[in-house]
Amino acid sequence: MAASRVGKIVLKPVKSMAIRFCPFEPNVRSVREFLEIINTKKTRSTNINCEIAVDVRHDQSEPLVDVHFVDGERLMMKAANMTSNEMLSALNLKCNSKDLQAKDSGKK
Repeated sequence: MAASRVGKIVLKPVKSMAIRFCPFEPNVRSVREFLEIINTKKTRSTNINCEIAVDVRHDQSEPLVDVHFVDGERLMMKAANMTSNEMLSALNLKCNSKDLQAKDSGKK
């Protein structure tokens, strides 16, 4: 599974996440895998207040993952040419850096 290669996903700094895709397009496998991993009980338990909205459309739109963080920052991933591992790595990297920033500011 992809999560084992990326490591533990911690959604603590994530306020909300919107995942949009058209299920009839050929390039949605990675976004569906990403959604499956993000929506596991273990990952969701890292932030029970994180809202995950899934928008399934039939308009041939490009798959998109839009992440809003607690501090107001935003991470938008156009998933058509990304693997689920790449999306999980990008999210994990951003979450880890925000977690470190929060810990550093808490020490001061």
